Amino acid sequence: MGRWLRRTRRWSAVSVTALAVTLVLLAAPEGHRHARVAEACAFVEPPTTYETTEDRRLYMAAMDLAAYDMLFPRDRFFSQAYVESGTRSNRTNGPDTYIPPTLLKSISWLESSSSQGSPALPFGAIGPGLVSFDCGYGIAQVTSGMTAPLGESGQPTDEQALVATHFAYNIGRGAAILIDKWNAAPEGRPISGIDTNSDPHIVENWYFAAWGYNGFTGPGANRSNHPLDPIYGSWPRTPYSCGAANDGLGHNRSQYPYQELVFGCMAHPPAVQGQPLWKALDVTLPDLNNAYWRTPLDLENFDAPYAAMDIPTPKPDHTDPTLKPPDWVRGLVLGAPRLSVDRPILLVNVRPGKSATPAEVRIANTGSGIVPWRVSANKSWITVSRQAGVAVGNDMVCLNDSPCERTAVLKISVDPTKVLGSDAAVVKIQGLGQGAGAAEIAVFIKINVAIGVPGTTKN
Repeated sequence: MGRWLRRTRRWSAVSVTALAVTLVLLAAPEGHRHARVAEACAFVEPPTTYETTEDRRLYMAAMDLAAYDMLFPRDRFFSQAYVESGTRSNRTNGPDTYIPPTLLKSISWLESSSSQGSPALPFGAIGPGLVSFDCGYGIAQVTSGMTAPLGESGQPTDEQALVATHFAYNIGRGAAILIDKWNAAPEGRPISGIDTNSDPHIVENWYFAAWGYNGFTGPGANRSNHPLDPIYGSWPRTPYSCGAANDGLGHNRSQYPYQELVFGCMAHPPAVQGQPLWKALDVTLPDLNNAYWRTPLDLENFDAPYAAMDIPTPKPDHTDPTLKPPDWVRGLVLGAPRLSVDRPILLVNVRPGKSATPAEVRIANTGSGIVPWRVSANKSWITVSRQAGVAVGNDMVCLNDSPCERTAVLKISVDPTKVLGSDAAVVKIQGLGQGAGAAEIAVFIKINVAIGVPGTTKN
């Protein structure tokens, strides 16, 4: 997380769909080339993903759900923990799980322009997912747990595949990481809101958690986020804005610590199709000319576990007016995906030590929404064209001028240097997510041995 990726996108005109209309009502009271990523990342090449339409209503709805732990409640990896509150000597779990939804939206814009797909992928399309040079994946630029394959035999895990392929799981994981940053206080982080019981419903109290999402760093770091680092100049600073370049506010990210970018973007959101992506929410930063905040934030106190950095809530404080979504919104965001494949058996022609001819299997979603999938095999000589990807239901919007093959094509072959004779293997295509299903494909080898004059073969 914290990669601040700028996106160059083709801004397509988007027709209003039934799903978009529903979400509007709620909001109111492989065709492209892509670069290989770092060998250390969970995936050697980005898995395929679905990129929603330009209005991003689907993503915004998913963030509202995640803010209230309604996306994947009680999931060990993608749910949100209880948010702690209280002072340093009286820290306890709060009564609920809550993140100001606008905070998630601002972070997503700064991290990825609120996009799950690569910069070259148009809206309403299926193609390579977004991954940064240092293994940050998707909308929330999830880096934690994504810098190496963590499964058996050096393969990615189901959780890693979900983060890389599906926007909702990516958002859920990003929200969980943000809460982890909040809950790191007081053992390893300072507390904001010592005068308000560190109430998470007060947006200003997320100051240190937002700082930590990009790295709780200070002077001397590759990227310092300390507000009193001399590189950021004097206080007060012109507020940062994600809005129009001519709005009279700041737009150079390098001139602000990360938490000031987040709070500024909340108050000055980007415009999409002529409309703000979210309702502007004023947030007050600590007044660095006032001893109540300047003294604890003094650079001399930037020393783990940062016990001297606790601050009162900046005033005036604010709460996020975004309402808790009704339960049915989750169904719109996630659908009811169901994986299927077009054949249970494949035959691969092999010339041992020389070449193999891949066979293809088509992976479809006979349900709705998005079914992420991951491939595994019981023999080391199996090779696949992609480790993970998505198949997309007919309910998901695909734009006419965008690449959008709802059914994924997976090429399965063998390493001809590792097979000597006839053999067989089982390739499992696991649909990820609740109720998605799985399929097993038997892969048989047909050996072709050249004899006699060139061009003559004996099978």
